[in-house]
Amino acid sequence: MASEAEKTFQRFAVFGESSSTGTEMNNKNFSKLCKDCGIMDGKMVTSTDVDIVFSKVKAKNARTITFQQFQEAVKELGQKRFKGKNPDEALADIYKLMEGKDPATTGVTKMTMVGAVSRLTDTSKYTGTHKERFDESGKGKGIAGREDVTDNSGYVSGYKGAGTYDKKASN
Repeated sequence: MASEAEKTFQRFAVFGESSSTGTEMNNKNFSKLCKDCGIMDGKMVTSTDVDIVFSKVKAKNARTITFQQFQEAVKELGQKRFKGKNPDEALADIYKLMEGKDPATTGVTKMTMVGAVSRLTDTSKYTGTHKERFDESGKGKGIAGREDVTDNSGYVSGYKGAGTYDKKASN
């Protein structure tokens, strides 16, 4: 059973740590393991308990624990989680909880296109000057849609006969 626990330990040890070899686990990943495997239940074992046990089993100035220290920590958490059972039974129950578990990525932030977001990004619903920034297909017009292009022809904007001036007639 310990070999299955060791595999789970390694999977959680390397989770989110690109430089990790899987032999040592930091407090963040230990807490994640306890939460994802159901060791931390919020009643008998809380996140505070997990942090205290982690600090207790790690070396004085270290930031990580080895698998041996992890086993000590799990044994201590097992006694808290399964009160009334002997330590070996509690440890076996903890290992059963850990069996085959992987770090969960559920609840992680992902891009959504529901509700307000889809309404705000639908260019067919734009009005006023914002509407002029997009063509019929909804693709942006670029700088032509953002700026008024000035007419440098020399005529006043309201003049109706622009471009009709004939040089020969004025001689």
